[in-house]
Amino acid sequence: MTTMMLGIGISLAVFVVFTGIIVGFEGFQASRQHRLSVINQEHAKQLFRLRREWLETEFMKVAAASGKPRGLRWVDCEFDDDVQFAFDEEIGLLRAFVSVTIRFEAIEGGDMEEVEAVGNLRAATGVFEYNGTGWVANPRAIFNLSPNQAIQHFRHRSVTID
Repeated sequence: MTTMMLGIGISLAVFVVFTGIIVGFEGFQASRQHRLSVINQEHAKQLFRLRREWLETEFMKVAAASGKPRGLRWVDCEFDDDVQFAFDEEIGLLRAFVSVTIRFEAIEGGDMEEVEAVGNLRAATGVFEYNGTGWVANPRAIFNLSPNQAIQHFRHRSVTID
């Protein structure tokens, strides 16, 4: 009986030590992955700054091609210097939010042709996404929200990382 109890005690001790090693290793791996993701985020932010002019041109092109808002043609888009970065924890995507001022004109024969306010400048936030290898322009403009407000609006998913 004593030998059996000793065997159970040793087995239990080995199990506890082995479990502790596994948990410690997983914690180390998670910490290492977090550190690497922070380093990757810094690299992505630098890449955004280097490619920004091209990305702004791409944003205007894809947004204008989106057909939104309906009945309006994108004429001009001015980008503010400031950029806010946020990490979408739900899907693991880094985003850049930039204030933009957009000017539209009505498409001839469309519903908006007689609307006087069409020519008014519109404040919005342009969104760019880092896909792990490079930045892409999201054709979506978030109207009437600053970059900080847009991040707060999606706070259930995004965390600011400046």
